[in-house]
Amino acid sequence: MIVMATGNGDVGIRQATTALKEGKSAVDAVEIGIREVEINRKDRSVGLHGYPNILGVAELDALIMDGRTRNVGAVGAVKGYDHPISIARNVMEKLIHVFLVAEGAERFAAEMGFEKSTLKTPEMREIYEKHVRETLGVEDPETLQTTNELWKLSHMAVDAQKAGGTTNFIAQDGNGDICTGVSTSGWGWKYPGRLGDSPVISAGGYADNRYGAAACTGTGELCIRDGTARNVVTYMKMGMSLEEATTEGLRDMNDLTSQRIGGVTIISMDHHGAHFSGNTSEGGGSHIFMTPDMDGPETVTGIGVPYEGE
Repeated sequence: MIVMATGNGDVGIRQATTALKEGKSAVDAVEIGIREVEINRKDRSVGLHGYPNILGVAELDALIMDGRTRNVGAVGAVKGYDHPISIARNVMEKLIHVFLVAEGAERFAAEMGFEKSTLKTPEMREIYEKHVRETLGVEDPETLQTTNELWKLSHMAVDAQKAGGTTNFIAQDGNGDICTGVSTSGWGWKYPGRLGDSPVISAGGYADNRYGAAACTGTGELCIRDGTARNVVTYMKMGMSLEEATTEGLRDMNDLTSQRIGGVTIISMDHHGAHFSGNTSEGGGSHIFMTPDMDGPETVTGIGVPYEGE
């Protein structure tokens, strides 16, 4: 039994590991861990307190996939709910569909008994308005609501440092079942309705008990173009080791040279419970992991497969 996560999963990995120790499933553990990140007000990349879109509205995305059945649920551009990961799980378990977005996802959440959040984030509104004035040169942010050139302004608002920041969890339970989950508020100052890789099945996350699982964080557009998470699992299916499969997934992304901003981190686990991570930078990034016999999570440095293009 093991749980691994990106660094911001530190607030939830203990609860996720305890769930496994209590006999709960990998799906339970992933949902429990991610829910803690979604309500961590210090995290600006996940949950309603994350960076909003260019109109100042937080739009949330999430995905959860059961590696035993390869059932999956995903939601995108959800507004006003604290726990998109739980809405995604309900999609997986209650619908024949696997992916809902925007108003449809919100209607479904209400039907499932989820209540609208009461969270207020006045500090984020101040951050947003300051960004609009100083970066875009727009004195009154309200004028963005009616402009016909929002697409131009969204290019100007691009900030590679706010393109990523997803939380990723992968867990394996006592039955050997694997689950992966992803949740994010997306790219800060994004165009309204933008979906990154996080809710996109096979791009932001994928799990298959037979081989392993992978999840991504960073510039989601790169992962969507490459189908990154599924690629890593497929490389394991082809007989590559966990390190080889993850490395190859990073190399695939480094072949994408056009429309490139920022980079990507991949976390991965094979069907034996071995874990690994890497990213498209020299530093290599890191991930955390925890097993039921550990007092707390440990950090593992990943490999770097740096992008060498211009």
